[in-house]
Amino acid sequence: MTGTVRGPAGTGRGTPLLELQGVGKVYGESGLSVAALRGVDLRVEAGELLSIMGPSGSGKSTLMNLLGCLDRPSEGRYLLEGRDVALLTDNELAEIRNRRIGFVFQTFNLLPRSTALENVELPLVYRGLPAAERRRLAREALEVVGVGHRLTHRPAQLSGGEQQRVAIARAIAGNPGVILADEPTGNLDSRTGEEIIALFQRVNRELGVTVIQVTHDLHRARQTRRIVRLRDGRVVDDRPVPEAEFVAAGSGDAGAAGNLDAGAAGPAAAAAAGAGQTPGGEAR
Repeated sequence: MTGTVRGPAGTGRGTPLLELQGVGKVYGESGLSVAALRGVDLRVEAGELLSIMGPSGSGKSTLMNLLGCLDRPSEGRYLLEGRDVALLTDNELAEIRNRRIGFVFQTFNLLPRSTALENVELPLVYRGLPAAERRRLAREALEVVGVGHRLTHRPAQLSGGEQQRVAIARAIAGNPGVILADEPTGNLDSRTGEEIIALFQRVNRELGVTVIQVTHDLHRARQTRRIVRLRDGRVVDDRPVPEAEFVAAGSGDAGAAGNLDAGAAGPAAAAAAGAGQTPGGEAR
């Protein structure tokens, strides 16, 4: 593959990629209301690789829904690349989901009657790309994640690990700024999960794409560079993973093509935007 590899952007300078300022999210009304998030402050720079942890009911999925522009805060501000999400129209949010955010789900969320190539093409269809261009981008993304030999296979003909690779290809095909992964290894055995985390590390390192994952697994969290912990809707801890504790994922993704290429893998076409998908997982 040709093109220039983008390295991770620097941190701590300029406008952050994502910023939450005193964000709260309340469901229901008056006496029946439930506060899923309370006064959350969070700043994520371009090029970060981080994990969100917390027990069930801590607000992880609600936070991911807000970050993915699938919901709006009840209070506070969410700035995405400096833009206040609360001020954007539904059409503008849909365009952001399609062009700037890639989603990866625990249950893969692939269309069962579509081939791997067609699943990866889908968000590019909603972007309005010509058939030949979206087919090229989808094929290159599948090659990047190591399943270029499975283009015509349907999900039922793929292993769990292969299905998740297809899902990651769908997320990176449109060259996104950020990938939101909700328990991406939750349905996989440990060896396959290691391969998927290795792939996320490469996407982050070589393409410079910000990756935010939700996980219950401390080992998986230590395979990222920062851990944010939630409890009862609040951020109770936010710190970098010390270099001595960082766990580089094994080289189990041998099926993937050599270097990831920014021109080949393009921004992450958020599968959710046109296909109507939302991050699955824990209840709000």
